[in-house]
Amino acid sequence: MKKFTLALTALTALGGIALAAGSATAAPMSVNGLQSESGITQVRMDRSERMMMKKRMMRKQMMKRRMMKKRMMNRGM
Repeated sequence: MKKFTLALTALTALGGIALAAGSATAAPMSVNGLQSESGITQVRMDRSERMMMKKRMMRKQMMKRRMMKKRMMNRGM
């Protein structure tokens, strides 16, 4: 019984350490070194970045349309 309890506590401790390390590295840090509560920091985008995002989205939509069109043609419609 003692071995089982010891193994269970060791497993719980290792899982907690792994979980804490994963969450600590994933969240961005704010300016003063404290983590924000939401975990998301807002950054202002300039015009060129916005245009790049827009182009990327349009390209994804175009590829999606092309895939759907091929799928419809292969079905004989």
